[in-house]
Amino acid sequence: MSYDKELLTHFYRTMVSIRKFEEKANDLFLGGVLPGFIHLYIGEEAIATGVCSNLSKTDLITSTHRGHGHCIAKGADLNKMMAEIYGKKTGYCKGKGGSMHIADFSIGMLGANGVVGGGYNLATGAGLAAKIRNSGQVAVCFFGDGASNRGTFHEAINMASAWHLPVIFVLELNQYASTTPYRTTCNVENIADRAHGYGVPGVIVDGNDVFAVYEAAKTAVQRARDGQGPTFIQANTYRIKGHFVGDPEKYRAREEVQAQKENCPIKRFREKLLADKTMTKSELELMEAAISGEIAAAVKFAEESPWPEPEEALDDVFGEGVWHYA
Repeated sequence: MSYDKELLTHFYRTMVSIRKFEEKANDLFLGGVLPGFIHLYIGEEAIATGVCSNLSKTDLITSTHRGHGHCIAKGADLNKMMAEIYGKKTGYCKGKGGSMHIADFSIGMLGANGVVGGGYNLATGAGLAAKIRNSGQVAVCFFGDGASNRGTFHEAINMASAWHLPVIFVLELNQYASTTPYRTTCNVENIADRAHGYGVPGVIVDGNDVFAVYEAAKTAVQRARDGQGPTFIQANTYRIKGHFVGDPEKYRAREEVQAQKENCPIKRFREKLLADKTMTKSELELMEAAISGEIAAAVKFAEESPWPEPEEALDDVFGEGVWHYA
């Protein structure tokens, strides 16, 4: 199957932007600059890229605690993202949410989520709203293998199936639920098999192949827009970094991680672009340099941004009496 250069360029730019943002976040956190916790998406870039490349600006996604990649793939502003993880006033949540709570409704990003499996019902609700309004929108729920064992998964996919909602459930099977290998908590080889019990197609793809993800998502999106209901996509990948930055990773061997680095989605895609002579090494390096500049600019923006004032602590909180929404 042939792809035009514009789309291939978009794939590469998006994946490299995610990787460079995450690498910078890793360095800043280890340097003691960033507060809170950081969970990196390194090694999984092809999934967010392949899925979101099929979505329009008005389509909706829900994310996880490992959400930077989803945000960037959906078109989030790097400056606001960086400012948010710095805890600055110019961030997406005015510096009050941090890494796990980035959201931008203007691009259909309904939010990263600190709750494991917290996006299922949000995405299903968004799908229901889209169906009621007949808006033609599609809602995508990204989640991990650990989250697939939550009861909310079964509730959400059952409702989405019964009501033929335009929802796509994307399992990023990165092999570990925090420190637990997924096979120790699942008695099925492929978690996608669970979808069949709800009358939902369960598709399994190589999550490190952006083309495979893109094509699976393309079919699922069209199916959802046509009113045929949800699809479950299992994208097999690997979490190159630990569960969080600073994770001692005593639950897996270094040799295992090193072997998986050879299956890096960006490395594979870059080699294909060069082998097919779609782009030259010089073109790719220029793109990479431009992205590095954008990340550096985002860091500068965050560093120069003001901190929230103490009296703003209760702003944007909905409630009666003491709390108020500003």
